[in-house]
Amino acid sequence: MRKGLIIALAVMAFVGTQVGIGFAMGIADTGPGCGLGKEVWKNDPHTDNIGKQMLISTTNNPIIPLQAFAITTGTLGCKNSGKVWVEERVNMFAFANFESLSQEMAQGQGEHLASLATLMGVLPEQHAAFFAMTQERYSSLIKTGEASPIAMVKAINDAIATHPVFAQASAR
Repeated sequence: MRKGLIIALAVMAFVGTQVGIGFAMGIADTGPGCGLGKEVWKNDPHTDNIGKQMLISTTNNPIIPLQAFAITTGTLGCKNSGKVWVEERVNMFAFANFESLSQEMAQGQGEHLASLATLMGVLPEQHAAFFAMTQERYSSLIKTGEASPIAMVKAINDAIATHPVFAQASAR
C-alpha cells in the first residue's frame, strides 16, 4: 500500500513538473525550444497545442536531461551565441595576463594587448584605435586600489561601448 502511494506521488510530481514547464514556456508556434523531442516531432504540424508540447518536453527530459545536453553541445537543433564562453575566455585571459596587460595598456601596444583585443572581438584593422583608447583611458581602466582583471575587462567593455569607432562597429 505504501509503495503504491509513493509511486503515485512520484508520478504526479513528475507530471506536475512537466505541466508546469509547459505552462511556463507558453504555447509557441513551433513547440518548446530544442532537443530530442523537438527533433522527433519537428515535422508535426500540430506542435502548437499544449499536449504535444508536454510530450516534446517530456521527451527532452526523461531521466537524463537531454535538452540541457543539447543546449550545451549545440546539438539536436539547439544553438547559442557562445557569448558566455567568449566573456569567460576574456576574463580568464585577463586574469592570467593582468600585469602584462596593465603595462602594455600604459604603453599603448603589445602582444598581450593585441590578444585581448582579438578575444574581445576587435577587428584587426581597429587594433591601433583599441591600443590608443586603452592608453588614453589607462587611469580609468586600471583604477589604483581597485585593480583587478574583472574590473579592468568591465571598464574596457564600457569604454568600447562609448567609443565612437567601436560603438559604431558594434551597432552594425
